[in-house]
Amino acid sequence: MKRSYSKYSAKDDLFWLILRPWIFIPRVLYILLTFIFLFLRILFQGNSKNKNVQKNLSKYLFDVITDLGPCFIKLGQALSTRPDLVRQDWLTELTRLQDNLPAFDHKIALKIIEEELGSPANELFEEFPDSPIASASLGQVYKAKINNSYLAVKIQRPNLYFLIRRDVVILRFLGTFLSPLLPLNIGVGIGEIIDEFGKALFDEIDYQKEAENALRFANLFKENPNIFIPKIEKQFSSKRVITTSWIDGVKLRDRAFLEENNLIPASFIKTCVISGLQQLFEFGFFHADPHPGNMFALKGGNADCGNLAYVDFGMMDTITNSDRLTLIKAIVHIINEEYYLLAEDFQKLGFLTKEQDLHKLVEPLKKVLGGSFGAEVGNFNLKNVTDKFSKLMYSYPFRVPSRFALIIRAVVSQEGLALRLDPEFKILKIAYPYIAKKLLTDNSEEILDILLEVVFDKKGQIQIEKIESLLNILFRNSENNNTDLIPVANAGLKLFVSKKGSEVRKNLLLSLIKDEKLEFTDAKKLLTLIRDTFSPLNIAKSAVQNIISTV
Repeated sequence: MKRSYSKYSAKDDLFWLILRPWIFIPRVLYILLTFIFLFLRILFQGNSKNKNVQKNLSKYLFDVITDLGPCFIKLGQALSTRPDLVRQDWLTELTRLQDNLPAFDHKIALKIIEEELGSPANELFEEFPDSPIASASLGQVYKAKINNSYLAVKIQRPNLYFLIRRDVVILRFLGTFLSPLLPLNIGVGIGEIIDEFGKALFDEIDYQKEAENALRFANLFKENPNIFIPKIEKQFSSKRVITTSWIDGVKLRDRAFLEENNLIPASFIKTCVISGLQQLFEFGFFHADPHPGNMFALKGGNADCGNLAYVDFGMMDTITNSDRLTLIKAIVHIINEEYYLLAEDFQKLGFLTKEQDLHKLVEPLKKVLGGSFGAEVGNFNLKNVTDKFSKLMYSYPFRVPSRFALIIRAVVSQEGLALRLDPEFKILKIAYPYIAKKLLTDNSEEILDILLEVVFDKKGQIQIEKIESLLNILFRNSENNNTDLIPVANAGLKLFVSKKGSEVRKNLLLSLIKDEKLEFTDAKKLLTLIRDTFSPLNIAKSAVQNIISTV
């Protein structure tokens, strides 16, 4: 039976390439020599203060990545979103990897359209340009016209399947061979991580799969007025051609450029990060390639939440319900500084083996994550945590489960995008309030169980300090916090009087009994906390802010 060309198989593809040593050996040597020369040039010129030297070096870096082909361009795109990792003059050049790569021959593009759609481009469209408007790692995009409407027609690069199949096999071979020499202990699975990358790339070159992803993604965000997904034009789409409605927006690349277009960068950062959190923690289906070339700022929205359009749905992934809930618990445990429970979360997620003594990790985790929402929150970003974890992973048997490769890529890319627009951006200032609000307003059974863990200890006693911490994060440490007061108050009241709230009511009653006596101290503290947080004045402010935000 013939295997579909869009499926990745590490074993079969390795066997395929080994049987072709005339392809395998020269390519491996070429990649190794290319990286050796790049390393030497960076070693000798990387610290130079001469602007021309750095300009030439950044161009050389761009040329090396583009010459190596689609797999390496994808890796370079991830670097292009990290201003905290890559110097600015190099970053400017690497940004071109997102959609400003050398285009392939226009005649080949026209031939692919005719082969895939059954007719020449000039018969299918009223207008079809002579050159693409953008050219990315896997395809190039044309701005065509039909029925007085503009469409984005993306055509896949020729010979793409062969190039990706060859280089993913070689990346896996080199990664597995060189992993003992890498400066980061990622545990057992660099080969598995490359497998995940390979699977995602093979899915990405199947434009029929991308069309399905776009439809699913659009359905998930259909109630969100700030998120826009282009419409798939099925009659002009196939396995190597995908056509969508045209998005007329500004790419999320440059703060000054957004401001020149009277757009507020901070509003798009918030929409971007909140939508990313929703994908991970609510939908379980996420865009794994959120670089600035795939996201557009649109007119409309408001100063708090701007209108954002996603494009390019080839690299998508899912997260299981179990992993999703464990991640939410992990964030709650970081907030509450419960490091043993956090170690348990890492164990459930597969970052630690079942045999690991978790008590030994409490202090190391405290050193890495301690105060992440306290005094040090102003210095917290994923780069800082990654640096600390790099050291921790040398001493303790942490590993990166392969299924988290694309999740980490997506989160790191998204934070990098936000840092490009605002160098002072701190992801926890948005992520923590989001999780706090989800715990306080989502009445699903799973989230209710997590909330009960926060509100009551194992003996059923009220944990006032943790409730206060949760409310502080949402209403005192986040921006525009008053708008959440009414939704949280409504959700809390509905929960308390509902059938689901029976566990809450029972625990509240039991918490009043200590040593076979009624004890009202904690109850009074809880009532005082609720009264101060949800005072009539605060509720009134919330109502006014909600009205203003909708105008």
